[in-house]
Amino acid sequence: MESKSITHVILTGGVGSRLWPLSRKSRPKQYLDIFDGRSLFELTVNRNRDIATKIMVVGNIDNCHLSKAILNKTNTNYVDIIESTPRNTAAAIAFAAFGSAADDILIVTPSDHIIDNMASYKQAISQATDMASQGYIVTFGIVPTKPEIGYGYIERKGDDVISFREKPNQVTAADFIAKGNFLWNSGMFCFKAAVFLEELKLYAPAVYEKSKIAWEKSVNGIVDLEASLEIPSISVDYAVMEKSKKIKVVASEFVWSDLGSFESVYDYLVTIGHPVDKHRNMVIGTDKYTAFIGMKDTIFIYTDTAHLILQKEFSQDVKSLYGTLEREIPELLE
Repeated sequence: MESKSITHVILTGGVGSRLWPLSRKSRPKQYLDIFDGRSLFELTVNRNRDIATKIMVVGNIDNCHLSKAILNKTNTNYVDIIESTPRNTAAAIAFAAFGSAADDILIVTPSDHIIDNMASYKQAISQATDMASQGYIVTFGIVPTKPEIGYGYIERKGDDVISFREKPNQVTAADFIAKGNFLWNSGMFCFKAAVFLEELKLYAPAVYEKSKIAWEKSVNGIVDLEASLEIPSISVDYAVMEKSKKIKVVASEFVWSDLGSFESVYDYLVTIGHPVDKHRNMVIGTDKYTAFIGMKDTIFIYTDTAHLILQKEFSQDVKSLYGTLEREIPELLE
């Protein structure tokens, strides 16, 4: 198969609420330069540079300038699709497919994941593009390393998907791992543009029709606002993945994290040599001397306008704090 038809579609919509106060609406987690001086977005662009021949960035009106600054810095040509209002992943991916030729193979990835072990990654991508060229919609499942409650799961038999499962509780997650045929749902996909649109039209016709109208009214890559507000806001998992009969899964061995919580950021930073003290306490965001007394596994996050002191195992609870701030002190989220 000729590589000239492969497009890397980068979704940049999320706000990273579980990484507040580092991640803010004005600078979501994918643009923070805390990963060896580079951002997750930049790492995502570089990772697929020699796999795809074209880059397409689907972002929103609030963050497209952040993507642009990084792509200009790295001298990268790309197709810019700007959502006037976020309508979840089904619509975002539909815009990318509408903006592509029918036979183009799209590799769709979020912009805020860490991936290591590039040999395994490239092998998984190669397998997926082969399946996609045969008309399948391919999802990437990660072979789990522990019973993680922050991820959704894919139940599979070989490369067939039996079911998609929501984020489990600890007991269910342990049960999934024990069964051995469950993979973490990475939120990465690969398919021909036309195949995705056919399946979207079949299983989520309202999303298909309204996205098509909004796309046709777009000017210079900016999707029409009024037409966008008509699009049902649902995820691609609900719209297509859980219903289509054309889904395959590639079980992937590469090292993967969505860095969705401070626990996963902590674990990653440790692997690249970020300092921790003898009780495994970590400081993020400042070089100022910071001492921890009587604390273990604590993360101190420093920013100019807000600080967070967190026991590592309570990392998922930052989301509820974010919700409280949204109601009570919304300016701290900007």
